[in-house]
Amino acid sequence: MQLKDIKSIGIVGAGTMGSGIAQMSAMAGYQTIIFDIQEDALDKAKTAVSKNLEKGIEKGKVSQEQKEACLQNISFISKLEELKADVIIEAVVEKLQVKIDIFSQLEKINSVKTILATNTSSIPITQIGAGLQNPERLVGMHFFNPAHIMKLVEVISGAATNPEIAETTKALAEKMGKKAVMAKDSPGFIVNRVARHFYVESLKIAEENVADFEQIDRLVESSGFKMGPFRLMDLIGVDTNFSVTKSMFESFYYDSKFRPSRIQQQKVDAGHHGRKSGKGFYDYN
Repeated sequence: MQLKDIKSIGIVGAGTMGSGIAQMSAMAGYQTIIFDIQEDALDKAKTAVSKNLEKGIEKGKVSQEQKEACLQNISFISKLEELKADVIIEAVVEKLQVKIDIFSQLEKINSVKTILATNTSSIPITQIGAGLQNPERLVGMHFFNPAHIMKLVEVISGAATNPEIAETTKALAEKMGKKAVMAKDSPGFIVNRVARHFYVESLKIAEENVADFEQIDRLVESSGFKMGPFRLMDLIGVDTNFSVTKSMFESFYYDSKFRPSRIQQQKVDAGHHGRKSGKGFYDYN
């Protein structure tokens, strides 16, 4: 499938990432369908997209007409069997079998030409594709949070990915206004492999009581970073960040430099997932 053939895009998962990707898809003029089994997640996605667009209007980056057109381009569904599109982008939890199960269902109900893209930030595309009937149409399309603002998209080909599909996916990301970069299929790809130590080392400093969360964030931000590691983990989702770390730790054969933190494990166990839950390393209530 070529870029000119793409008219509709489906998004699996109505969380922060999924709703952000859907917004970019709809802004680019595509008929966009967001799927989630939870109705409340779909309601939150509607609200989030509308708020993001309002902020865009306030900053002079989005017009009222663009907002209305964007919202008209998005529909919301809670039945997976209704999710049929030219491109489907999965944005769910970082669990290999969950992703395989979703794509296995989607490839049965969609055209053989449909591009299946995963937003995984750490699981090798080849591993996901190995569980599918048609791994040649699976590609990695890794957006960064918040997806409606962050410009970078990593496009990753698995061992079986058709090169034409990877090129079309790169062109699609660019049409959404992103800077697309081709990456090799390796755990964490480029950015997450490098950035993992930003989080892991910061957590080690906290574990060793060298400094607390807020002190570490202030020091990092004063050195030029827009956001410190703990504020950023709260924004991304402490649970999501933890899942990525665990996945990479396992994928790199338990290399100690990727070892997850007990502090982060405790936060996840307590349900302190960051901004989305109202409490993470900081309190947002």
